[in-house]
Amino acid sequence: MSLQTISVIGLGYIGLPTAAMFASRKKKVIGVDVNQHAVDTINQGKIHIVEPDLDMIVHAAVLEGYLEATTKPKPADAFLIAVPTPFLPADSDAIPTPDLSYIEAASKAIAPVLKKGDLVILESTSPVGATEQMAEWLASARPDLSFPQQAGNDADVNVSHCPERVLPGHVVRELVENDRVIGGMSARCSERSVELYKTFVQGDCVVTNARTAEMAKLTENSSRDVQIAFANELSMICDRLDINVWELISLANRHPRVNILEPGPGVGGHCIAVDPWFIVSKTPEEARLIHTARNVNDSKPEWVINKVKLAVADYLQRNTTKQAKDIKIGCFGLAFKPNIDDLRESPAVNIVKALSEWHTGEIYAIEPNITNLPDKLNNITLTTSSAAVENCDILLMLVNHKEFYGLDFADNVVIDTKGIV
Repeated sequence: MSLQTISVIGLGYIGLPTAAMFASRKKKVIGVDVNQHAVDTINQGKIHIVEPDLDMIVHAAVLEGYLEATTKPKPADAFLIAVPTPFLPADSDAIPTPDLSYIEAASKAIAPVLKKGDLVILESTSPVGATEQMAEWLASARPDLSFPQQAGNDADVNVSHCPERVLPGHVVRELVENDRVIGGMSARCSERSVELYKTFVQGDCVVTNARTAEMAKLTENSSRDVQIAFANELSMICDRLDINVWELISLANRHPRVNILEPGPGVGGHCIAVDPWFIVSKTPEEARLIHTARNVNDSKPEWVINKVKLAVADYLQRNTTKQAKDIKIGCFGLAFKPNIDDLRESPAVNIVKALSEWHTGEIYAIEPNITNLPDKLNNITLTTSSAAVENCDILLMLVNHKEFYGLDFADNVVIDTKGIV
């Protein structure tokens, strides 16, 4: 196999596990990241993120000499780009526009070390056309090399898109077991990409073109977003009609062709809350249902905040000797999903921040998967479940971490957005 040295650009929640999996198969892997702390941590055989089993794989790979991290790209045979694709700054009511500057920066960083025969794969979740744009940036930086948009199967450098499709908390297993969608800019690009991923992927590597591969990832997460929006809208309807939404969903799901998802305080994470906007921004007139679902899910945190405000008002009515500043609120969970430490795009974080700006009393956060709060919550106190149950007047359940089940809430006012109680 010609692809013996692999470079992974971006050593975050996707890049580092991917680099580790190649290294575990005795490939020489060069991980690149602008974060010096991450680079230093990895080179010590440690990890800077939380992901089950990853620490052991990274430690072994570094110890055996198959994985190294650096801040500047080095020559390799294949380059996998796994950097963020955030949004450009915009008004709150505007359709977000994807920011491709990280992909552009990664492309320009690897361009000087590219050589004939190399393979470049974009793994970052991207709007349709991003892989072609990346290829143009590379071609502009290296006019001495040919790329698929110029030479097709005869290109000096092959380019593909292969989106990650893994679940945080299960990344190591799913990287190996899940099918991969591989979209090459030519048949040769796809062929070589399949060869590379088959180093460790046991699932099928399904070949398509780059644009369809980009759209596949966006479609998967948009589908989930629409389904969650239905559940979130249903929870608000049931609240108005005094119906237990959790019981209702369990009854409806007894139908053999119905599978309603669970509602929550909103939608977070680096995928489901983000990817649908990539579709809406490209096709705003056509993506009406996807756009509406995004609006429903983005509005749910404000609905939760209003529920807390009503609970505070009701508590003051029943306890006339107390003032608002005397009421302590405990917020259970900050991560964007259960049993992980990832706070990216988390509706829970935004809810707690908004409550801290409104409420004059003390607010506590209970997040068993972190040891320090983010800077935006510097006026919040991190505490334990038992301390919050004992000391807080109102408890807000935002994430269904396993540690939260079985707690005794008999004497507390509980606002449950996740069906824990």
